[in-house]
Amino acid sequence: MRTPSQAAAPRGILTDLPLLLVAVVWGSSFLAVKHLATPQTVLPTLVLRFALVLPLLGAVAVRRLRGLSRAEWTGGALLGLILGSIFLLETFGAVHTSATNAGLIISLTMILTPLGESALTRTPIPRAFIAAAATSLVGVGLLTQGAGLRAPSLGDLLILCAAVVRTVHVLVMSRTRATRETDSLALTWVQLASAAAVFAVVTPFTGAPAPWHLAAAWGAGRWALLLYLGLFCTLLAFIVQMWAVRATSPSRVSLLLGTEPLWAAVFGIALGGDRLTVPVFLGALLVLIGTEAGRRSALPRAAEPELVAAA
Repeated sequence: MRTPSQAAAPRGILTDLPLLLVAVVWGSSFLAVKHLATPQTVLPTLVLRFALVLPLLGAVAVRRLRGLSRAEWTGGALLGLILGSIFLLETFGAVHTSATNAGLIISLTMILTPLGESALTRTPIPRAFIAAAATSLVGVGLLTQGAGLRAPSLGDLLILCAAVVRTVHVLVMSRTRATRETDSLALTWVQLASAAAVFAVVTPFTGAPAPWHLAAAWGAGRWALLLYLGLFCTLLAFIVQMWAVRATSPSRVSLLLGTEPLWAAVFGIALGGDRLTVPVFLGALLVLIGTEAGRRSALPRAAEPELVAAA
C-alpha cells in the first residue's frame, strides 16, 4: 500500500513538468520578441499575437464561455487588464534591453510572489524557502556575467515593472473567488480578449502601423516567430499557469517559472551567439539547485486561509 507521501510525489511531478515547459518557452520568448518587434511595432505585434490565439481558443471553449456568469466575465476581464499590462511592459522592455538583463530582472517575480503571498496570508516564509530563493538569485546573477552587466536602462525598468505586475497577476488569480471555479480555457479566453481589445483600441492613437499593414510586410520568418509566440508562449503557457496555480501554491508556481532566466541563457548560447563561460555554467547549476530546493519547501496550500474575493 502506498503512503500519502508516495502518492503525492507523482502528482507533484505532473504539476511541475508543465510549469517547467512554460519556463522554457518563456525563456526563449525574449530572443523571439527581439527578432520580431521594434519599439514602433510593439502594439500592433501584440494585436496580431492575440488575434492568432483567440479564434483557436474560442473554437474549443465556446460552450464553456456560454456558461460563464456575469461575475466570471467581469473577473476575467479585470484579470485580462493585468495580463495585458504584463505583455505590454515585457514587450517594450525586451526591445529596449538585452535578453540577458530581461531574464535576470523578470526572475525577481519568484522573490516578490512569496513575499506578497506571505503578507496577504500572514504566513511566515520558511527559512528553507528564503535560502533556496537566495541561491537561485545568486545563480541568476552569475548567468548575467556571460554578457556583462550595465547600468539600468529604460528597458530594464520596464521589465522590473513587469515582474511586479506578474506577481500581482498570480496572487489576484489565486485569490479571486468569482473566477476560482471557472473553467481554465474559458477564463484564459476572456483574459486574452480583454487585453487584445485594449491593444486594438490604443494602437491607432500611437502612430504605430496598423496590424494588417504590419502583417502584410512580414516574411515567413517573422510569421514563424509570431506563431511560436502566440501558440506556445501565450496560449499554452497561460493555460498551464492558471491550472497549476489552483493545483499548488503561488510560491511553487513562481519558483518553477523562476527558471526562466536559465532557459533564456540556454537559448542565447545555442541560438544567440552567447559564450558558455564558467560563471554562466555555475549560475545555471545554482538556479536548478535553488529551484528544486525551493519547490520542496514552498508554502503548502493547506496553510493558506480561505480566499477572499478580489473582483
